[in-house]
Amino acid sequence: MKKDIQKQIERLREEVRRHDVLYYVHNAPEITDRRYDTLFAELKNLEAEHPELITPDSPTQRVSEQPIEGFQTVAHAVPMLSIDNTYTEEELREFDKRVSKGLEGGAYDYTVELKIDGLAISLRYEKGSLEQSATRGDGRRGDDVTANIRTIRAIPLTLEGKAVPDILEVRGEVYMPKRAFAELNAAKIEAGEPEFANPRNAAAGSLKLLDARITAQRKLSFFAYALGQVSTPLARTHFESLEKFRAFGLPVNPNTKKAKDINEVLNICNSWETKKDKLDYQIDGMVIKVNRYDQQDMLGMTGRAPRWCIAYKFAAEQAETVVESIDVQVGKSGILTPVANLKPVKLAGTTVKRASLHNFDMMAKLDVRCGDTVVIEKAGEIIPQVVDVKIKQRNLFESKPFELPTSCPACGGKVKKDENGVYLRCVNPHCTAQLKERLGYFVGKGQMDIDTLGPALIEQLVEKGLVKNYADLYQLRFDQLVQLERMGDKSAANVMDSIDKSRTQPLWRLIAALGIRNVGGQTAQILSDEFGSLDALMNASVERLTQIEQIGPIVAESIYEYLNDPKNIKVIEAMLAAGVKPAPPKAKTSAALAGMTIVVTGTLKNFTRQQIEQTIKDHGGKTSSSVSKKTSFVLAGEEAGSKLEKARQLGVEILDETQFLKRIGK
Repeated sequence: MKKDIQKQIERLREEVRRHDVLYYVHNAPEITDRRYDTLFAELKNLEAEHPELITPDSPTQRVSEQPIEGFQTVAHAVPMLSIDNTYTEEELREFDKRVSKGLEGGAYDYTVELKIDGLAISLRYEKGSLEQSATRGDGRRGDDVTANIRTIRAIPLTLEGKAVPDILEVRGEVYMPKRAFAELNAAKIEAGEPEFANPRNAAAGSLKLLDARITAQRKLSFFAYALGQVSTPLARTHFESLEKFRAFGLPVNPNTKKAKDINEVLNICNSWETKKDKLDYQIDGMVIKVNRYDQQDMLGMTGRAPRWCIAYKFAAEQAETVVESIDVQVGKSGILTPVANLKPVKLAGTTVKRASLHNFDMMAKLDVRCGDTVVIEKAGEIIPQVVDVKIKQRNLFESKPFELPTSCPACGGKVKKDENGVYLRCVNPHCTAQLKERLGYFVGKGQMDIDTLGPALIEQLVEKGLVKNYADLYQLRFDQLVQLERMGDKSAANVMDSIDKSRTQPLWRLIAALGIRNVGGQTAQILSDEFGSLDALMNASVERLTQIEQIGPIVAESIYEYLNDPKNIKVIEAMLAAGVKPAPPKAKTSAALAGMTIVVTGTLKNFTRQQIEQTIKDHGGKTSSSVSKKTSFVLAGEEAGSKLEKARQLGVEILDETQFLKRIGK
């Protein structure tokens, strides 16, 4: 029986892995997202029933359940060197002359690759399994970001094929697709947080998060482009290595080409400068490499860069236009954001009419004024922004600096600058502009998921005074809705139905929907798991909140302040009275470890690290990465080190694996 289940699990793993490669590597899915989710859920449920059969390379084990304390630095077996840049055809031809001279006139060819604007990463596979991932760092040492890299589905945890070298280091680029970047910044705006400037910054920031669960939500991807350390020779040429990577199941950019000479290189580069906007990821140039490895060795390197490789950087696409007016938008947290309304202009394939000025400090630094001729470019080729002002073209007699708002443009309420910050906020809690933004966030997909309540309907509900807070949504009547513009009986019924369904959304969704400053979906799930009910969370002190490993003092303070504000309490109580009954988190397997903090050290026989952490959580406990007097006990496996010694010094209870299993009733 157990063998049959094991076979079933292995079959599901192989099927999920195959569909991951088809979707994330080849962009050729064979099944619908729903069918994929069903397969994944089936695998996850079987492994939950038989945790002893879980393996570290299972698709379900990509995301660690616990954040790490910080990144360790690791040495690169082969240095990750930077690449010199060129910007003109003449500079590329000079590079080619140096190559020809260095190879003493011998025949050579090139590979030409898209220069993905992301973050360079090294992946180390041992016997086909992903063992370690590190950033470039200073080229010789980088940060160990393995936990976060494992969340990227384009990166295989286990390589395919029988010819994989025992040690294989693959270098490549982690990047954020343009669509994922747009979604992330939209969420940032909703949360009242600063946007990422471009996809590269977003990718780099996502990889440096201490909680891999958040990284997993960022939809990062990857292209392999170079070979690092390898235990046995892989190929004669760089292009052949890329073909081997593909055979191993690694994603390689499909637009990589061979070029017989520098003229062909230039033709390829020029063709991409005009069509790069059609890609779903950002490129900022091309990378040209001498193809043969023996010739790369002959050419060698300078102190910082190889002589056989060069980058050709595209010029940033810009456009000139005129600022016709400047608006001030109000976000859900009260942040006032200046936005320039522009004379329409074509830029990077789209017509641009508006450009963000980010904040008033940046606006003052640029000295942007109505009527100015400005230079705009797309940050990450997505977000239009003003980068320069043509001061000499300004009409000095008519031009006036934009006046900093002294009151909210929507409600006329007082505004205040963040302490030690750059943002100006409306501090009026009754501001209708903020209310509309907060309601839009509350009903969003990542929160209460009331999809029938769009911006136009929310606008009407607020303007007519039908909704003044979250609780009012649950007190709306059918006869009120049908009287609104473009709202027939069927539409009104659909709205009532979706509101009614949201009453029993999981607790974490309601916590996230409240719009507590510094609290997003991930923090909301942590709070839901920790307290189990809204009542318990509302009664938590700041001290109690800061005891949660993932909650810092600033976040704890903002949670406490929100849930102890009399106005917010009144709204929450009104929601509950209107029938909102959030579903509690999934029940624990037992309460054997309730209230306990456990440190795991050493290698365990029956559990991977992810499995033991989940087991502790399922029985009501939580894990910590450091031993202190507050530690309930230390679970020590083989080769336990300094944590075990510290536990002995502090007199903390120490259990071996057998004793632990008895403690949880197994």
